[in-house]
Amino acid sequence: MLKNVILKQKQEKEDFLKLNYVRRSKEPFGKKWLESKLIKVILGPRRSGKSVFSFMLLKDLPFMYFNFDDEILASTGGINTDELMKELHAAYGNIKNVLFDEIQNLPNWELFVNRLHREGYNLVLTGSNARMLSRELATALTGRHIPIEILPFDFKEFLQAKNFQIDKNLAFLSQKHGELLKLMDEYLINGGFPEVVVSNLDPKDYLEVLFDSLLFKDVVKRHKVKFSTQIGNLGSYLINNFASLYSLRKLQKALDMKSVATTEKYTKYLEEAYLVFSLLRYSPKSILRIKSPKKIYAVDNGFLNAKAIQHSPDKGKLMENLVFIELVKRGLKPNNELFYYKTRNDREIDFVVKKGIEIVELIQVCYETVVPETEQREIKALIEAGEELRAKNLTIITWDKNKEMEKDGKTIKFKRLWEWLLDSQI
Repeated sequence: MLKNVILKQKQEKEDFLKLNYVRRSKEPFGKKWLESKLIKVILGPRRSGKSVFSFMLLKDLPFMYFNFDDEILASTGGINTDELMKELHAAYGNIKNVLFDEIQNLPNWELFVNRLHREGYNLVLTGSNARMLSRELATALTGRHIPIEILPFDFKEFLQAKNFQIDKNLAFLSQKHGELLKLMDEYLINGGFPEVVVSNLDPKDYLEVLFDSLLFKDVVKRHKVKFSTQIGNLGSYLINNFASLYSLRKLQKALDMKSVATTEKYTKYLEEAYLVFSLLRYSPKSILRIKSPKKIYAVDNGFLNAKAIQHSPDKGKLMENLVFIELVKRGLKPNNELFYYKTRNDREIDFVVKKGIEIVELIQVCYETVVPETEQREIKALIEAGEELRAKNLTIITWDKNKEMEKDGKTIKFKRLWEWLLDSQI
């Protein structure tokens, strides 16, 4: 049985390597670490391209491959890891580079991985559980790993997949500019899951099924959740309230859940599965950060279009979700380097970017700035927050407006969403 699975997967690997793929923004970072002794751990939601990214990293090296998410394995009652390595070497020969897909499906995987690492194997692992990024992974591999997070396509990757060549000098020719904004609108609504982008699948149908599948596989099944309807309702509620504040107590009452502790546990399960992210309010006082309501964001805008019950898309909120996910893709850690903020006068700042002890940027997201009152509201909030937090870099991200203005001794930069997304720097 195991031998047949390995041979089948070997053929799948060889077929994969013959195809062309969109180059990912994280590829140079991954290549830098590829031949180091550290274990490379590729993390992200299912169907975001982790396996393909790993194949592309290893394509110039001989490597063995095994996918622990194979449905045939579920019926065998477990895998003998000594038998697995014997059969892998029988199929591939004396090779030390190994790619293990969805390693979290192997019980006590960290013991197995540690043993192989000590024996000199060069390991690349993929996993769909954010918990592998946290304390558990650090404890299991004790500093011997480098995590690489792969989320759905960013806008550069999306344009690459659409064969759209961007040249900022030509971007404002009316035809090119119109095409770019049309693609920007498509990305805003349908998101960046690779199969949606490259295969022209119906995004709503595909992503609705994918969301429900992730909910079942990576939450209900993995955590043996008894009340699957409740966690399904929680996921739906959070998606329908994206870019909004929530508190665990209000969630618990609204969904009639057993307790606040259960609500918190279920919310963490959804975060571990990369379905949603929670963002804390910034404050130097830890008690205020903990007690304040959190904001909820989805891992991809396509889930919002597929699962949210709405008469028409709220493009302002979609932009805010997109900017949040882009900041995460650029490496900012939510609740460590990325927060939202409320001023003393209760004016909300969408994003506070923090590096070390310094606040390096405040960001507001505003789809429409042609209405003077709207623009003034955003400016007033930024200036007030800038004074409170001693932040000088103040940015408003708009749909298609660029300018710079001085107000009360502070400079505020308005940036077009597409240009900001194509800028690799924060």
